[in-house]
Amino acid sequence: MSEDGMPGVDRASAGAFVASTGFDVAEISGTRVTGTVELGPDQHTPWGVVHGGVYCAVVESAASIGASVAVADRGQFAVGVNNSTDFLRPVTAGRLDVVAEPVQQGRTLQLWQVLLTRAEDGKLVARGQVRLQNVPLPGAERPGS
Repeated sequence: MSEDGMPGVDRASAGAFVASTGFDVAEISGTRVTGTVELGPDQHTPWGVVHGGVYCAVVESAASIGASVAVADRGQFAVGVNNSTDFLRPVTAGRLDVVAEPVQQGRTLQLWQVLLTRAEDGKLVARGQVRLQNVPLPGAERPGS
C-alpha cells in the first residue's frame, strides 16, 4: 500500500491477471494515467492475434487507477460498473501507448476514456470507455457512521 492507502499499481505488485496483460504504468494522477503495454504470443488468440480481453483489461485497469486516485483523499476508490471497448485494428506483437483521461467526474460516478495506440506509428488499436462508481475503501469510515 502507498501512503494514501492505495494499493501499488506497478506490474510487480499487481495480481497475476493484471500482470499478464503487460501493462506498465508511467504517469498517475486523478486526471490522467499513461503507460505502455507489451504484446506478444502470451496474449494471443488461437488465430495469432492479441485477444480483445487484453485490451478490455488494460482499459479497465487504466481507468480504475485514475478514478481511484481521484477519490483517494475522500477515503474511496472506484470500481468499474461498465466497460465498453472497441477493437479497431488487430495486433500480433509490439508496444502500445495507453492514455486514460476522465470525461466526467462526479460525487458518486466517473466516466473515463482510454486510448491504446501503436507506439511505432500512433495508430489507434483500441479505445474504451469505463463507467466507475466511487465506493468507500475497505476499512474506511463512512460519513455519518
